[in-house]
Amino acid sequence: MTTASLTSGLVSARPEAEPAPVVRADVTKTEESTMVAPATEKTAASAKAEDSVSFGTHLGNFVRKVIPPLIGFALVIGLWALVAMKSADFPGPAKTWDAAVVLFSDPFYSNGPNDQGIGWNILSSLKRVAIGFGVAALVGIPLGFIIGRFAFMNSMLEPIISILRPVSPLAWLPIGLMVFKAADPASTWTIFICSIWPMILNTAQGVQRVPQDYLNVARVLNLSEFKIITKILFPSVLPYMLTGIRLSIGTAWLVIVAAEMLTGGVGIGFWVWDEWNNLKVEHIIIAIFVIGIVGLLLEQLLLLIARRFSYGAN
Repeated sequence: MTTASLTSGLVSARPEAEPAPVVRADVTKTEESTMVAPATEKTAASAKAEDSVSFGTHLGNFVRKVIPPLIGFALVIGLWALVAMKSADFPGPAKTWDAAVVLFSDPFYSNGPNDQGIGWNILSSLKRVAIGFGVAALVGIPLGFIIGRFAFMNSMLEPIISILRPVSPLAWLPIGLMVFKAADPASTWTIFICSIWPMILNTAQGVQRVPQDYLNVARVLNLSEFKIITKILFPSVLPYMLTGIRLSIGTAWLVIVAAEMLTGGVGIGFWVWDEWNNLKVEHIIIAIFVIGIVGLLLEQLLLLIARRFSYGAN
């Protein structure tokens, strides 16, 4: 047997090579694309449904928050218009709106001490409130810490506070006029005396509610009284203290209007009384709205500060 015939026999006996799996790869890719496509379509449909639900939820929340106040304001305005129709001297919403447009077109005019725009009167009232309120905070908050921290001071001052706190703030106005001999500091004194009680009581209550374990640890570590107040008491008492401040600022803004009606000068309370003497009832209604809006803004500002420093808010 020759070498050529042996070689040809071996070649013919060798098994044929399998074809490359080109078709299978294509089939696999087709199957994968077929499997992925429904999942993609399902995900897109789910996302669309979630967006629709989210939009519906937001719209429902918006309606629930906006519609009831609008209905309330509409009822008030309707009742106001009905009363104005029954009384010739009482201005209606349209007449009051026209007067407000004229009034706020130049709120900071000044034609002398007794003829100034409503803007200057609001700023004067806010200045008195800020001074009286600030002095009350400087005195009331430390005093609240002392009363809450020391049982002896609590026993000594609690009866005095219980007697003086229910007294009407305006009852203190003649005392201020007698002592200060001027209307402006007397009004500030009235703000001080009405603002100090909520700060004292809420701060003292916050100090008394600090867990005793905290104070025991401070005693074991031999911390000074200054560190106990700054590191332990102050962070725990801060929410109570801010609540007292919020209550005080609302009371102060209420009292300043009545005090300025009695003392005169420049201020939103005096402006209301002066407009009554001039028989401009529409200006009095405007002043009522202005006083309410300013008081609401002050309260909301303090609420934002309280949420910022409240440990329970997060």
